[in-house]
Amino acid sequence: MRKLQHPASDSLILTHVLYALSDPLRLSIVQKLAQTEGLTCGSFELPIAKSTASHHFRVLREAGVIHMRPEGTQYINSLRRTELDQRFPGLLDAILNAPIQL
Repeated sequence: MRKLQHPASDSLILTHVLYALSDPLRLSIVQKLAQTEGLTCGSFELPIAKSTASHHFRVLREAGVIHMRPEGTQYINSLRRTELDQRFPGLLDAILNAPIQL
């Protein structure tokens, strides 16, 4: 398994985070992660191809919204809530409390 790069907390960029959260599917991933400690990519039952799902997880990871850690043959995804709250206070709560439409 290759080592994934995650941006440092102090280098998170607001426009990158907002772009990652602008897609309703990615937002639904984040909302589900906000309710749990960590989930595999396959736990989400997304209505898209596996390669498209991989793209969405990559966008979230590269923006610094989620952390992906290898465990066996899978990746466990978790929300970087603490880092996001420190860098952009109140942003994640505002986004998670907003209604979404898929």
